[in-house]
This record gives sequence, C-alpha cells and structure tokens, in this order.
Amino acid sequence: MPRTVVITGASDGIGAASARQLREAGEQVVVVGRDPDKTRAVAEAIDAPWHVADYSDLSQVRDLAAVLAETYPRIDVLANNAGGIFGDRTVTRDGFELTFQVNHLAGFLLTNLLMERLQESSATVIQTSSVAARRFSRFDIDDLQGERRYSAGAAYGNAKLADILFTKELHRRYGDAGIHAVAFHPGAIASGFAAASTGAWRFLYTNPVMKRVLTSVEVGGSRLTWLAMGKPGVDWQPGEYYANNRVARTSRLADDPALAKMLWDRSVAMLQVTEG
Repeated sequence: MPRTVVITGASDGIGAASARQLREAGEQVVVVGRDPDKTRAVAEAIDAPWHVADYSDLSQVRDLAAVLAETYPRIDVLANNAGGIFGDRTVTRDGFELTFQVNHLAGFLLTNLLMERLQESSATVIQTSSVAARRFSRFDIDDLQGERRYSAGAAYGNAKLADILFTKELHRRYGDAGIHAVAFHPGAIASGFAAASTGAWRFLYTNPVMKRVLTSVEVGGSRLTWLAMGKPGVDWQPGEYYANNRVARTSRLADDPALAKMLWDRSVAMLQVTEG
C-alpha cells in the first residue's frame, strides 16, 4: 500500500527531484511549495496533489497544517525540506528573522501542528539540514534572531544547526511514541535555493561555471528519497544527522541535549504552540 509522503520546498531543487523519485517508486507524494505555478507544474507532471505555503508568513503554515490534517488520514513521511539563504537581515511580518523562520521555525511549527497525525502514522520526520551547520554557524541561544551579530552565512548555518537540534529533541521527546526523526545534508546542490542571497553565496549557486562542480538535484534528491524509503532503525538510525547516506560529523553543539531542549522550549514560546 502506498505511503503518504509530504515534501515541503518541493517546487524545485531536491524537493522536486525527490518527489519525482518517490512517485516513480509508487508512493503517494504531496507536493508543497511557495510558488503556485512551479508547485502545480511539479505536481501535475507526477500526478500528485499540491498545496502552497510561503514560509515567510506563518499564517500560511498554520493553514497548510489544517489542510493537510483534514485531507490526509495518514502522513507516513513529513520532509521539512523548505529553506534558503538570504541577504541582509530581514524581519518577517511575524516578527522573526527571515532565515531562522523559513529554515527552522516554520518546519517546527508544521511538525507540532501535525504531531497527533504523525504519531498516529508512526511517521518519519526528515529535516533538510546542511554542512553549513558545522562550517558557518555561530550559534547563540540568546541571539536566535541575529540581532547582535548577523551575516547571511552564519544565519543560515545557525538555522541548519537548529534543524539538527530539533531532530535530536524530537527523537528524545517522541521517539517512544513512534516518530522517527532524522536530519541530513543533501550536498552542495546546483539549484536556485540561494537566488535571494548576495555575494559569494549567490555566485556559488547561480554561476554557470560553478554549477559544474556542484551536486545535481537528482543526486541530492536521492538522499532525501533514501531516508523516506528506508526503514528506521534498520537502514538509518533515528536522531542522527546524515551525509552521503552515512552518519556524519556536524557541530559539537548538536550533541548538547540541554541546548536542544532550550531551543525547543524557546521555539514553542515564540510560536505559542500547544505541544501534543
């Protein structure tokens, strides 16, 4: 029986590639993206349902959660894949720094709003993180919004480290309830995820010459597909961070359970969500 796999950030890049791969494998894929035209095009090409949500507006995330809960009796895999790197520090209409909101808070909110359904489904929850968590983060639990110290690269690294901390705390809190949490680095992908950034990041990910040395979206998507198709505890271990389909090293802060708990509690307070 096909499983229901919800992939956010699936209107292009590795999300779209994984959606195609999973659909070819016979799974029921639900495509979620920010751009209506691109999201519809990806979904129609694989005969899949689709939904639109812009993660820079948390009201759209709340609406998305309500629609998903109403529409799908089971959610076997939730892939929190939406994200991006941006330029100058920007505050969203919700009052949060844009990079932190799009890469961490929105996925955290969606997961918590769907927690009952995820537990009922013994779901796998996948966070698309990055090697940037180790290389570029300057994580400060008391400056999650980058108000005291900001750079685009550090903000991205901090948010991707937050995704790993979220994964570990999700496993600690809900692993015994049947939720299987995992995070992964897809590779340096030749996609448009850095199109809204500036400087070296934009050059790296948009320059045609540089794209020749980057990982293809199909290969990056296959790493998401591998986790989505795999059996937790057999093919991969819940609570871990993967790169190249193997447990990988990341920031030493990811192994701090007190920090993971603090981030969870502060995320809950920011979003005013009720925990399941």
